[in-house]
Amino acid sequence: MIIAWIPLIIAIATNGAIDWAIFYRLRRSGHQGLAITHLVLAIALHVMLIVALAMPHTSNTSFVMLMWALFIFFAFYVPKYVGLLISWPSHLLRKWPRVARAFHWCGTAVAAVIFGAMWWGALVTPHRIAVEQVTVENPRLPAAFDGYRIVQFSDAHLGTYLNDTTAASAWVDTINALKPDVIMFTGDLVSRITSEAAPFETVLRRLHAPDGVYSILGNHDYDDYAHLSAEERVADHRALCELETRMGWKLLLNSHDWLVRGTDSVLVVGGENYGEGHFINYCQLDSVSLAAPRDHYTIMLQHNPRQWREQVVRGSKLPVDLMLSGHTHAMQIMLKLGNWRFSPSQWVYNEWGGKYQEGNQTLYVNIGVGMVGVPMRIGATPEITLITLKR
Repeated sequence: MIIAWIPLIIAIATNGAIDWAIFYRLRRSGHQGLAITHLVLAIALHVMLIVALAMPHTSNTSFVMLMWALFIFFAFYVPKYVGLLISWPSHLLRKWPRVARAFHWCGTAVAAVIFGAMWWGALVTPHRIAVEQVTVENPRLPAAFDGYRIVQFSDAHLGTYLNDTTAASAWVDTINALKPDVIMFTGDLVSRITSEAAPFETVLRRLHAPDGVYSILGNHDYDDYAHLSAEERVADHRALCELETRMGWKLLLNSHDWLVRGTDSVLVVGGENYGEGHFINYCQLDSVSLAAPRDHYTIMLQHNPRQWREQVVRGSKLPVDLMLSGHTHAMQIMLKLGNWRFSPSQWVYNEWGGKYQEGNQTLYVNIGVGMVGVPMRIGATPEITLITLKR
């Protein structure tokens, strides 16, 4: 327990030294009121963070409070550190006051932009929806499925919204308005426990497509992030599976099903979460491949896109034509300019968002509609994907 608090103690000491330096500098410059305001705010932010971290997170409400506490803390300290880093040369350029002032104001301006972007990402972007339209071509696709429309959404993390169903209702209305042939959800319905999804059952039940709604589980759907006994984990996991089934969703747990058009058919495979690193591996692709035919066009749902590169492309025992994944969220930060895109998730995942192609095999990574960690999306607008299959 003491070791777990050591990084926080180091961070508080570092922040305290910098905050005191800023306070001292403001006071020497004659800004007494601003100096005191800055010091009081710094103390309040650290007290808030310590209380949020120390309180037991046994309920979803306390977990969401922790998310917001982390966001508020970072929303003040990330701009502060970036601004100080940019303006630091001003201390070394006192012989050239104009240049020094330029660095100072540049640091201040960048800090203000980051502060504004973070709050916009918390209060505005999560309530918007980006519909990405994608065409996937493959000569193996049966003729009857030429033009078949799939809507994919992912990573709802419903607990972040507590009892507010506004965002989920907007997702459902947007998906239904696209009139897909089938809807596919690629995992992380909740963040910790099944009870998070209870207020949303009626809303999500409204999802409708001729071939129904298929779903899989993500890493957050296995109770691995909740402090539960072994018996409670089993019961809660069963409750989540029953909830998705009750909503009319076809939950695939290392299993497969068929989409049928006349005499043509497409195989849909649902792999449980593929674990790597600190994630537990629940996927049993070998058992699925033994039970599923090899000669049909195959769509695979897998929460973690890393499996595509490590097990699916070329070397898979089960030929997969199209794999749909989520999981990355684009780390809830994405910058776009024309065809150029950047997200810190690209430092972790080779395939982190959008369409990827290897020969006739395609992967699409949806960056999700919900949030976890901090309730913020900068540029990474909640995504709903309309995929049209073509021969």
